[in-house]
Amino acid sequence: MNSKEWWDSVKSNPDKLNNWLLRQYRGEVTAGDRIRKLATDNITTLPEKDYIDLYRISVEEKRHAKWVGWLLFTRGIDPVVKDAEARYWSKTLPVAAKSSKHAYAVGAHAEAMRLERIKVIAEDESSPPDIRIVFSNILRDEIGHEETFRRLAGPEMMQEVLPSHQEGLALLGLTP
Repeated sequence: MNSKEWWDSVKSNPDKLNNWLLRQYRGEVTAGDRIRKLATDNITTLPEKDYIDLYRISVEEKRHAKWVGWLLFTRGIDPVVKDAEARYWSKTLPVAAKSSKHAYAVGAHAEAMRLERIKVIAEDESSPPDIRIVFSNILRDEIGHEETFRRLAGPEMMQEVLPSHQEGLALLGLTP
């Protein structure tokens, strides 16, 4: 299933939409935590600019969580972090744990996957207006996140991590 087909099936089903928003909230919260830990764990070895970039990304992910939390709140759903999505991450987090370069590559692939979906949502005029506005704002940040992680990882590491990313996509039912 491609991102447009996926979004068409989600936006037309309130239960699917709310469950997806809840998973997005959890993902933004946990991404912010993971990225902040990655930055602080490497503070002594990262160039200052790279540390600042990673820390900024962690802050932006937390801001995205607040925005998605608001979408949930307006729908009467309590934004909670428990039971965060594990399908994709079950294939990629073990690879990310090998080194910071591996983690950057996993981050770049994950951001690229999200970018594709976010673009579909932001460009779809039939998306719920509040969701379209929030994800249009998120889109601007996520483009920079993917670029930063890709730069930090380097092309060789991006290739090395690609098979794990593709396995994660398959678990989500997405076509690579």
